[in-house]
Amino acid sequence: MEINLGSHAFDIDFHPSDNLVATALIDGNLHLYRYSDNSDNNPVRVLEVHAHTESCRAARFINGGRGLLTGSPDCSILATDVETGSAIARLDNAHDAPINRLINLTESTVASGDDEGCIKVWDIRERSCCNSFEAHEEYISDMTFASDAMKLLATSGDGTLSVCNLRQNKVQAQSEFSEDELLSVVLMKNGRKVVCGSQNGILLLYSWGCFKDCSDRFVDLSSNSIDTMLKLDEDRIITGSENGMINLVGILPNRIIQPIAEHSEYPVECLAFSHNKKFLGSIAHDQILKLWDLDNILQGPSTQRNETAVIGNEVDSDNEDEMDVDNNRSKSSKGKKRKNASNGHNVGHSNSFYADL
Repeated sequence: MEINLGSHAFDIDFHPSDNLVATALIDGNLHLYRYSDNSDNNPVRVLEVHAHTESCRAARFINGGRGLLTGSPDCSILATDVETGSAIARLDNAHDAPINRLINLTESTVASGDDEGCIKVWDIRERSCCNSFEAHEEYISDMTFASDAMKLLATSGDGTLSVCNLRQNKVQAQSEFSEDELLSVVLMKNGRKVVCGSQNGILLLYSWGCFKDCSDRFVDLSSNSIDTMLKLDEDRIITGSENGMINLVGILPNRIIQPIAEHSEYPVECLAFSHNKKFLGSIAHDQILKLWDLDNILQGPSTQRNETAVIGNEVDSDNEDEMDVDNNRSKSSKGKKRKNASNGHNVGHSNSFYADL
């Protein structure tokens, strides 16, 4: 299935339990589409909201799918009611710099990352910002959450991976600078491995607790940047590349299992699963949202689950004393993949943001 969005999309997110998909567009609009499990039926747009004065870079469903959260280069975060399209709450000065990423952490918390490397965690119950991390020098390209350890992992245009401890409210570890920008991150092997996609097409693998330097590199995947990744299971990921290719990739052993699709000749901006993993959603610079039927794509013996590789010298995620901590982090001036953005605004009072959620 294909949806012509009419504008460049930066982000997509699927409803956690219904056949709905949200798109964040460069013109500041938020679109919501209803799709059918029958791929012969065309998706229908059920909601259009002009969410931001500048581009809408990030979108995430919250509150069990009853609300949609969006972030923008205008430094604001907006909560929108999914049923009515009305604004629930808006925080005009959520960050000092343009907001680039949003992710859900728990049922009551979300995290946002901006173009100057700042990460904030918002608590819906307390209706305020509960954690703030000056984690990077350049833009936050991607984030993922290790719920068991209560740690937020982020990649950045400065070429590093950071680990933010939500319990201790500090940046607990940071990698050495890689050769190029890190653009995407996933947790694999039951939390024992962290995989980062880079601008030069190399996948960097870090062992949990040992974040100074990567323990392995997958150099044969692509010569194009790995802009986005999705974890399919503990052994396989789906990658989206600058050349428009979407691949199924095995991790330890590292191998390209099969090409899944070619979105277009343009870079793949984002990948996401539908709530039941029946569909894979992809957006690129062609203004088209495509829904791929995974039931058909992943059939066949070549895509059977790999045997889990044995990883030696792993560090237990609860062993805080052995985590590789860098208290004197270097700075970088990289940022070639950053989305175009306006200047940031001053931080305002945030305690009333979630008052109506």
